[in-house]
Amino acid sequence: MNWMLEAAIGAVLAAGLWAGWRLFDKKLLQAPADSSPDVLRKTVSVVIPARNEAANLPHLLESLRDQTLPPVEIVVVDDGSEDGTGEVAARLGASVVRHDELPPGWTGKNWALWEGFHHTTGDIVVFLDADVRLAPRGLEALASAREQTGGAVSVVPYHVVPTPAEKLSLVFNMLGIFVFMSPYEANNPRQGLYGPCIVISRADYLRAGGHAGIRSEVIDDLALGARCKATGVPLVHYLGGDLVSYRMYPGGIRQAAEGFAKSAVPSMAVVSRMTVLLCALWMIGMFLTSLFFWLDWVLAAGFILYAAQLYRMSRVAGTFGLLMPVLHLFPSLFFAAVMLYSLYQTAWLGRVTWKGRQIQLGSGRDA
Repeated sequence: MNWMLEAAIGAVLAAGLWAGWRLFDKKLLQAPADSSPDVLRKTVSVVIPARNEAANLPHLLESLRDQTLPPVEIVVVDDGSEDGTGEVAARLGASVVRHDELPPGWTGKNWALWEGFHHTTGDIVVFLDADVRLAPRGLEALASAREQTGGAVSVVPYHVVPTPAEKLSLVFNMLGIFVFMSPYEANNPRQGLYGPCIVISRADYLRAGGHAGIRSEVIDDLALGARCKATGVPLVHYLGGDLVSYRMYPGGIRQAAEGFAKSAVPSMAVVSRMTVLLCALWMIGMFLTSLFFWLDWVLAAGFILYAAQLYRMSRVAGTFGLLMPVLHLFPSLFFAAVMLYSLYQTAWLGRVTWKGRQIQLGSGRDA
């Protein structure tokens, strides 16, 4: 390989590595040093949308029992489950709202969150996915962050990935952090929230129109964030650290592919161009080094640097260990395959599939 080609490749790899550092913001959610009387006086309600989540709910509900800031109510909305989700939630002390039929024009999760909200009374409402877990000071930290920032707060949880199949989500996890922590999203009018953990005051939620205002949106968290921003509610994002975690897809590769594919391509349309460009640069460098590291010393050096960068960043993102950052070709190929599947669903079929439902894009109706 001649020196000019080496220089060009080196420049691309350097740009990709810089893009990763530029987008990565290690802003961890922190528990307050002292419990603020103002925060402790706030009432906090938790809403959990749940469809076939009987296996996940006990972990979340048990973690909510041990909070230093106990919620005034925990509302689980059973969205047509077939695995006893409602019974499990009721047995563990949650208030259960069940609905089996969606009103016209609504997606299941949006209706569940809107319905659940109307069964709460708290000053602050915390929307949690069923696969989330909170440390004992988790709710206190979330409420404190909301009070300090005065806006809508969302958290990218620390991802617990015990199996090799789950570790393939490494690239998706890193790109998710890049998008939500990107400094270029602050001025994006369509900036979104991160759906698994959203914290907002009751007044701000109603001011933004709640989930009723985005009833047909498949990517509900991004749409809700845009609505908040349009009505003057600022958005703030954190990484979950040791306070907020989740295990997204214990069902393996198929479940993960279905989950990521429903939003992978559509979400690109609302992310700022600079964030997309830097994510693309980072991915190009990663593919080049993982596929062709054996061809030249520049690519080999790039491979080592990418593995080191991934390892350092992934320690904040989840339990990915050392091996997956080194073997980053495999999560990269998984990412590429899911993106193609997402493109096929959205551009060709015009619908996405999630939890047994086929959702027509733009309508919120089952296909």
